[in-house]
Amino acid sequence: MAARFLSIWFRHLRTDSYVLRNPELRDIPIILTVLDHGRVVITAANAKAEQQGIYPGMGAADARAIIHGLHVADDEPARAEKLLHELALWCIRYSPCIAVDPPDGLHLDISGCAHLWGGETPYLKTIMTRMRSAGYDVRAAIADTVGAAWAHARYGPPTAVIEDNAEALLSLSPAALRLEPSTLDKLHKLGLTSIGQFARMPRQALRRRFGEGLLKRLDQAFGRERETLQPVERPVPYQERLPCLEPIVTATGIGIALERLLEALCSRLRTEGKGLRTAHLTTFRVDGRTQTIGIGTTRASHHTAHLYRLFEDHIARIEPALGIELFVLEAPTVEDAAPLQEKMWEGSFGLLDTGLAEMLDRITGKLGTQSIKRYLPDEHHWPERSIKQAGSLQEKATTAWRDDRPRPVHLLPRPEPVEVTAPIPDYPPMNFRYKGALHRVKRADGPERIEREWWIEEGEHRDYFTVEDTEGKRYWLFRSGHYDKNAAWYIHGFFA
Repeated sequence: MAARFLSIWFRHLRTDSYVLRNPELRDIPIILTVLDHGRVVITAANAKAEQQGIYPGMGAADARAIIHGLHVADDEPARAEKLLHELALWCIRYSPCIAVDPPDGLHLDISGCAHLWGGETPYLKTIMTRMRSAGYDVRAAIADTVGAAWAHARYGPPTAVIEDNAEALLSLSPAALRLEPSTLDKLHKLGLTSIGQFARMPRQALRRRFGEGLLKRLDQAFGRERETLQPVERPVPYQERLPCLEPIVTATGIGIALERLLEALCSRLRTEGKGLRTAHLTTFRVDGRTQTIGIGTTRASHHTAHLYRLFEDHIARIEPALGIELFVLEAPTVEDAAPLQEKMWEGSFGLLDTGLAEMLDRITGKLGTQSIKRYLPDEHHWPERSIKQAGSLQEKATTAWRDDRPRPVHLLPRPEPVEVTAPIPDYPPMNFRYKGALHRVKRADGPERIEREWWIEEGEHRDYFTVEDTEGKRYWLFRSGHYDKNAAWYIHGFFA
């Protein structure tokens, strides 16, 4: 698939932004200014001011003398930068790869995107119509390279879809190559007023007179050197997009769109032997707002029906308002799926049972991702470090569970202090008080000494006792350090 790029130029970005905040000034000449060495200088002018001879760099006093009723305001460059970034994020509905082109442009990698709108011409028309209706004065062009798209957006027709990249560039001004002012001055002095007059000159002669900068820009524009974009958001490799001819306003329509996206994404995952662990559905509304819902799975899955059921619980959270014009389904976390996964829908046992995985997915979808945890043994003596949380159902233990010593079925994440009455060293407690309740010990076993892992931290050892109270409840207690009348005692777990 051939690469295609769209360059958008916001001709009056700063003044357009100012007018959007002050709509009553829409039909008035406007300039934005900054104080430069004691002189008020124009940094931006809207189209109505430019039509009367006002341009950036001119003194504000001269502009006032030319135009009666000129509106003057302070420039805010930081606001324009923020706005350009916001516009880039808004354009993600048209392409997953958007880069900011300071101070007033955007670059879009639209390879494989335009067909969703019926071709490049309607695609470009849709974007320009939305931009202009929002109040921005824009020009744009589509070409095979970033440099060519930039050149035609600023020096070609107002909106252009360039098919013959090389031929179309030859008639443009050298300024369309994004050259340094000093290089442009040299070209002008030599009478080279179009790219075609020097593009085919020997490279050695161009390098000697104009430097590497000119050759680099020529190579980028003509596609001999690839220009890398720095997207505002890194595109997700596994993504499906579904634009809508008519805005979607019903839950039924959202469900149909989601089902189509899942079918396309799962088909691709199945072909590549992969399954998703997390997925996000983002809806782009006509009013410019976006909404996102997400799911997670306990094992890599490309089972369309199951994933749809997980999303189905969250569809009610989407508010279509005036309508949704684009759906984007992304799978940021993807893992290898078992080759026999399709057969496992027919039934299996244990952790490989797909029915179990689906049930866990539905539970976590309703109660949250932290509602169910799976633990594995870890190679540590210290009890609270002897287990670790598994990342998935497929993760396997690196060591076996210890069964040579009794351990509580419920281990507290942190030991809790208790008041203990103990007779002499190495004897179990006679009674203990936990959360205000007094427990009299009927039976006990211990002590079991567990030394602290000195290579991790310093501290006292622990002497553990398994005790049973008069009600038949069993607890795991320990004394920190050697026996002392004031020794600290803790409860660390509960037996069944």
